[in-house]
Amino acid sequence: MQMGFYFNQELCWHCSACLVACKDWHDVPPGPGSYIRIAVIEKGKFPDVFMAAMFHTCYHCAEPACVEACPVEAITKREEDGIVVVDPEECLGMDNCGACKDQCPYGAPQSIDVEDAKMQKCDLCQDRLSAGKDPICVGACNTFAIAVGPLDELRKKYGDVRQAEGFEYDEALSPSIIFKPMIDKKNRTVQKTLMIPGGN
Repeated sequence: MQMGFYFNQELCWHCSACLVACKDWHDVPPGPGSYIRIAVIEKGKFPDVFMAAMFHTCYHCAEPACVEACPVEAITKREEDGIVVVDPEECLGMDNCGACKDQCPYGAPQSIDVEDAKMQKCDLCQDRLSAGKDPICVGACNTFAIAVGPLDELRKKYGDVRQAEGFEYDEALSPSIIFKPMIDKKNRTVQKTLMIPGGN
């Protein structure tokens, strides 16, 4: 089984409730470090404008580049559910290594602003999943734009769209996410993309 995300881009209005709830649940200190980032994509020029938000996190890829990149095998992919996890005891620290961060095209590996910070990232709230609860980001989303579950079940329910505004699907890595994308029917050009970090 492979656990994954569904993201409805039409419903997300970049309120950042998922981001704030995630930082609070995982005790991520104030600052830019965050397991979730929200990108706001702005296209066109007034009055002909288009805007969409994109949910960025660890997508627990089928073939995660971070696992291959780690020189001490501190990052593994669980067989039972496909969740990619980090062993902080084995991690060399982002100051001494950072190979995982260099290889991940989605910016998932994070470090907090402390000396020799260990790599951190989304683990799909394993503690909540084991208790039969949704990850904290799912519960925090006011518009129900995020869902988490077995990827096959999500595909049966929502389809298998793998592209969205602000996201490029990497076939080699096969990130575990599907979308209902916001579609720019006029195909306007991007004027600005703003990434909302963890904040203070």
